[in-house]
Amino acid sequence: MLNATGIAPAGDPDARRWVAVRHADDHIHIVATKVRGDLRPPRNWNDFLRADKELVAIEKEYGLRQVPRGDRTAAKRPTRAEQEKTRRTGKALTFRERLRTIVRTAVSVATTIEEFFRIIEEAGALIDVQYFPSGDVRGYKVALDGDTNAQGEPVWFTGSTTAADLSYPKIAERLTATAPTQTERSEATAWRRLTIAVDRRPDYLDHGEDQAGQAHIVAVLAEVLDALPLIAPVSLQAQLVQAGTAFERAGRSRIDARHQQTQATRRAVKAILRVPPPRDGALLATVLDALLLAVIAAQHWHRTRNHTQQAEAARRSAEHLHVAYRTAAAEPVAVIHHRGQRLTRPIVERQAATVRRALPELAEQILADPAWPALAATLNDATAAGHVDPAAGSTAPHSPHVSRAGTSRGRHSPPCVPARRPRLTTPTTRTGRG
Repeated sequence: MLNATGIAPAGDPDARRWVAVRHADDHIHIVATKVRGDLRPPRNWNDFLRADKELVAIEKEYGLRQVPRGDRTAAKRPTRAEQEKTRRTGKALTFRERLRTIVRTAVSVATTIEEFFRIIEEAGALIDVQYFPSGDVRGYKVALDGDTNAQGEPVWFTGSTTAADLSYPKIAERLTATAPTQTERSEATAWRRLTIAVDRRPDYLDHGEDQAGQAHIVAVLAEVLDALPLIAPVSLQAQLVQAGTAFERAGRSRIDARHQQTQATRRAVKAILRVPPPRDGALLATVLDALLLAVIAAQHWHRTRNHTQQAEAARRSAEHLHVAYRTAAAEPVAVIHHRGQRLTRPIVERQAATVRRALPELAEQILADPAWPALAATLNDATAAGHVDPAAGSTAPHSPHVSRAGTSRGRHSPPCVPARRPRLTTPTTRTGRG
């Protein structure tokens, strides 16, 4: 460690003087002088990263517990001064964290740079856009009313100081790759398009290139999680906000995202913010079901690439999503369960035969599940709509809800919930950092 950090390089008689102190079983302190023996200043450049690299080697060599490490893509932690100011003002989040939430939500809603700037203002933040002499946008900085310095001036944060992926070039790239959103003919169409789009993310993550996979995570899943709290019922907002906060860390890695491959899905995300809330109480439940599976797939994708912090962030996000899904699906599933109990015996036996042909190894477990009546009713509806071939016992490719309902994941999700018109401002209940 002393050699790696340059405190006492091997064979250097004029190296800095140091002492190691162990006062606990789980760590030691190394204290060193700030001047070498020959009175020259030491070379400390990048010593933190070199020390961390050496610790990784020590952990492997001695069989110690390997601590998960980041890739230096996490958002900047609040400074001590920011934390002290937050305590004095009685806020739960620092000004930087609140601005990061506002900017990230604006990205998930906007389709153009102009709309992005306008949404930030509507959310109550101050924004200052800088321009080149040519008139092109050079960048932007944001501040919150009430956050001032000693001179009484606003404390400004550039986009990149709130988070690296919120710099103007990064945001412009994402919005440029999103064509204008067309208004859907009905709210049900918009939500079903989003469900199908999200439902395909696990396949894209499994079989696509890394750059495309990163785009599906940051420009699709992260934006869905940031957008849903704007239009979800109040009973779901807290869990959805926490899911989005946790997943924020999963959206950044060293892999550059290729946003051009996610245009259609990002349009579907923005479309649900521009239609009235659906009357079908099951729509949001189906979106959450698909989103939960996609976030779990993102966790696996990060884990296989040794992105330990991102994988852990996705895992925590999935926990909050699961709670939100169970809440959203309770009423729709109860209705479908009641319908399933009223099916005639021949219809139930026909659907049971379909399950046995499609999933012979899991059929008896599915049929014994208390939620089987709800699945039977869903299969019966799908058969009537032509999504299930009664003879082959298979589901049509465009019916993801039926296929997931029969995979014994313990979540029998009907097709989907929201409750009110979206407000293009940011919920203020988000806690924690991504």
